[in-house]
Amino acid sequence: MNLGGFADRIAHVDLPAGTVESKGIPEEWARRYIGARGLGVRYLLENGPTVDPMSPDNLLCFMNGPLTGTAANMSGRLAVVTKSPLTGTVTDSHQGGWSAARLRWSGFDGIVIKGKAAGPVYLYVADGNAEIRDASDVWGKGVHDTVKHFREKYGEKDLTVMAIGPAGENEVRFAAWMNEDDRAAGRGGTGCVGGTKNLKAIVVKAERAFPQPRDAAAWPAVRKKALATIMDEKNVTSPRKGGLSVYGTNVLMNITNTMGALPTRNSQTTSFGDAGEKISGEFVNEHLLVDNPTCHACPVACKKEVEVKEGRFAGTRMESVEYEPAWGLGANCGNDDINAIAGMIDMANDLGFDAIEIGGVLSAWMEATERGLAGDEGLPWGDTDAMVETIEKIVRREGIGDVLADGISRLAEHVGAPEIGMHVKGQGLPAYDPRGLKGMGIAYATSNRGACHLRAYTPASELGLISHRTKPLDWKGKGELTKLLQDLHAFSDSLDLCKFSAFAEGAEEYAEQYSAFVGVPFTVDDVLTAGERIYNLERHYNNLAGFAEGSDTLPTRYTEEASKMPGSEGHVCELQPMLDEYYAARGWKNGVVPETKLKELDIV
Repeated sequence: MNLGGFADRIAHVDLPAGTVESKGIPEEWARRYIGARGLGVRYLLENGPTVDPMSPDNLLCFMNGPLTGTAANMSGRLAVVTKSPLTGTVTDSHQGGWSAARLRWSGFDGIVIKGKAAGPVYLYVADGNAEIRDASDVWGKGVHDTVKHFREKYGEKDLTVMAIGPAGENEVRFAAWMNEDDRAAGRGGTGCVGGTKNLKAIVVKAERAFPQPRDAAAWPAVRKKALATIMDEKNVTSPRKGGLSVYGTNVLMNITNTMGALPTRNSQTTSFGDAGEKISGEFVNEHLLVDNPTCHACPVACKKEVEVKEGRFAGTRMESVEYEPAWGLGANCGNDDINAIAGMIDMANDLGFDAIEIGGVLSAWMEATERGLAGDEGLPWGDTDAMVETIEKIVRREGIGDVLADGISRLAEHVGAPEIGMHVKGQGLPAYDPRGLKGMGIAYATSNRGACHLRAYTPASELGLISHRTKPLDWKGKGELTKLLQDLHAFSDSLDLCKFSAFAEGAEEYAEQYSAFVGVPFTVDDVLTAGERIYNLERHYNNLAGFAEGSDTLPTRYTEEASKMPGSEGHVCELQPMLDEYYAARGWKNGVVPETKLKELDIV
């Protein structure tokens, strides 16, 4: 392949046959879909969009981008791409840490896995080779013990372990792939797909070996420019300025709570009141913080290692009380016990859950209990002991846990109250209420992987984190804003750079870095066109998978029940006019990509 930045090697794993074959990447695919997220979706389309996500025929892809593992700042990301067992859509979920870099240093751009092994297996990648090995010794173990096992077996130095926990083994539909104990490819049930394949782990052993840019003369300057935007202390939107570096992602808790945009008690209200302070990043830093670890090539260090001080989880150390999980197991469940929240996040990581989705499932079950729909297995608001017991039932698929393990939408249908299911296309909404942050409403509804704050992080604009600023309670312009951010992030996810790079960098910095490293002239317009192509590819996949016109919706709670809390009082989310604006910008017909658009973007 005549492109820099690629090893041009994908490990194609046939689990039933027990074989691994290295193949190159079709250059046309690499040029059109960039890498990581985009390239993974292209492999999925080739495999067929009507595949049953729980069947052996579903693909599970671990994909790097052309900047992964390089000296580019914030380039330690890897995309896990598959058809979601939770939503039935295409999904990609990204994880940080060091796994992505080490996979690239081992000589691979990605791993594409198909079929189901006869028994538990793991993939061992080292010295430019990948082989399937027996995982019977670790099947049934939690993620923490699995990581410990492989570190003892292969040594800690230069080692990465990506693993599923018992949740994935028992095919909980929102199970995650965990990396190095605490970094999750959490959303969409990627770990469940691992369980359906009897694939317990991917273990990578690789020394640091930075790939070299194609344009060695241009690279130092463009990398330095990108770093300067991240490190600019005069720029209040820089990810190094205050918030992320000091408090981590949970710096947002007090902000969204105060502005009436924090979904509380299954989104029945939009603020947790004074209790929000008790679960905030500021409170965590004051009472639980012990260290500030970081990912490959990252100067921001948003991770905040903590130690639980009291309660049943006392002594537990974990890497970060992130904003969304802290909200999900906190405000959304009516729980202000930060020690219990931190302990349950660690529990979710060890069992291999999506720590956002588990909060949504529990809160929906709490509302069902409040309404008298839960029978003998109900769950009161804020009861942390009962929350732990319910989580254990879910991972074992025991009693009501068997229903909860299938996700929010199926739970709401089970109790005969679909209106209590706070989800889009089956995936639970994250920690931003679209009555207080209107852009999140259109972003959730049109996300190709189900409800997601990261496809188009509109709060970056609504909270003044980027130069393009909008008002949180205005809906006009949010359809066009969402389209722009979706395209930009589709490109950065395919490079694969951390989302937080976009607080400082933009299409210009992305274009310059891509051009210098890959050796292909690239402009700002090229960045947005490539991102648009990737986003339309995903939507085309979903359309072929059965998501027809009218699939972009929100729970009626957000569109019909006005907020009663300060900051957003009296507001609902005006979804329909934002959809009209969005579809006009996209050139779609009520959520479906027309043939003319596919041809315009060279997708078909």
